[in-house]
Amino acid sequence: MEEARFREYIRRFNAEDDTAFDDYLAPGMHMKNGTLEYTGVDGMKHHYNDNIWPHFVERLTVPRFVSNTTTAAIQMNTLFTAKHDAPDTIFGAVRQGETFEFDGLIMYDVDETDRFSDILVAYNSFVHTDLDGNSRDLGIPH
Repeated sequence: MEEARFREYIRRFNAEDDTAFDDYLAPGMHMKNGTLEYTGVDGMKHHYNDNIWPHFVERLTVPRFVSNTTTAAIQMNTLFTAKHDAPDTIFGAVRQGETFEFDGLIMYDVDETDRFSDILVAYNSFVHTDLDGNSRDLGIPH
């Protein structure tokens, strides 16, 4: 996958454009992130439309990208900012403005249609910062 195509995916993702999943994911894609695992474009849409985007502004930053015709790998920094107070989110209870910051690596298998067929997420840190500025590493987020 070419870097320009990948960065367009990230731009659309940051805009919460779930049609990017139709354009960039193979229909039967598989995703694994810690204990969180799902398949298919609908699985990805459900995860973001129902679990993440209603509660968090999520911004992805990709400081490093490498690829060939069958694999892409990135260094990923992700900042989740709680949009509102919520008693039950994928990260537990949150207060508006709290943040969760992911730092890790993601490897994508790329199929013959230049879409992601498998996504494997590995984390280095997942840090929660509360409204008082107290930060703590939570370990694997899922």
